[in-house]
Amino acid sequence: MKNVLSIDVEDYFQVAALSKSIAVNDWDSITPRVVENTHRLLDLFDRFDVKATHFVLGWVAEKFPDLVREIDNRGHEVASHGFSHQLIYGQTPQDFKAETLKSKSLLENIIGKPVNGYRAASYSITQRSLWALDILAEAGFLYDSSIFPVRHDNYGIYGSPPDPHVLQTPAGHRMVEYPLSTYKVLRQAMPVAGGGYFRLYPYWLSRFFYRSINKSGKPFVFYLHPWEVDPEQPRVKASWFSEFRHYNNLDKCESRLTQLLQDFEFTTMQNKLDELEMFSADNAIAVSY
Repeated sequence: MKNVLSIDVEDYFQVAALSKSIAVNDWDSITPRVVENTHRLLDLFDRFDVKATHFVLGWVAEKFPDLVREIDNRGHEVASHGFSHQLIYGQTPQDFKAETLKSKSLLENIIGKPVNGYRAASYSITQRSLWALDILAEAGFLYDSSIFPVRHDNYGIYGSPPDPHVLQTPAGHRMVEYPLSTYKVLRQAMPVAGGGYFRLYPYWLSRFFYRSINKSGKPFVFYLHPWEVDPEQPRVKASWFSEFRHYNNLDKCESRLTQLLQDFEFTTMQNKLDELEMFSADNAIAVSY
């Protein structure tokens, strides 16, 4: 069974965990590492002949359009990660719409083809920001992958459907949602989709979760960031919890990812949704949150 491999293409200094230490206005003065780290991932994916969906931050695309072209030229899917990596529920609808349209147009102009998928910064489509789904639908996105069906301090809609589904936006639009993967432990949804969880859990436990999901007849969604395979990145002073979230087991991540690519099969999110015939599910009951 092929699972979904996804990469949120952003630099280490743009993550929410470090946002109190690094202002957006300072980004231009920091030496970027995203190009080198993304190439590192692309080379690894070539080694195992796998394709991924790359949710590219608009800021990165604007600075490094050749990187976006290379992602596309190597046969991967290019999707949108917004523009400035701000939490959606901290933005006004007007600002979010402007950034969303800017990023989508930028990516499409670079690769010369439609960009169908979107993933919010830090999965920040929550009950407080469901209005963003209307803006995404009106912008022409076919699918979203922003909703994490878990309890978390920064994101999540607990109890939302854990599998790919058609959703109905507050204004009545329909679009496909591909949530991040979870695993039920004592009836509680446990986040297992990747990123910091992949670095936190021992690999044998992550593999158990993923194999269990596959044995149930379902694919899982895996995500990672280029900075997570870069243990040499500069250290940024932040709260102990933010530092733990960001730096924990960075030195182990690439070897674990290499093992993951040996243990499981992967494809892009667009390909998996096509396989599941989600875009032709006109008669599907649309879920409202």
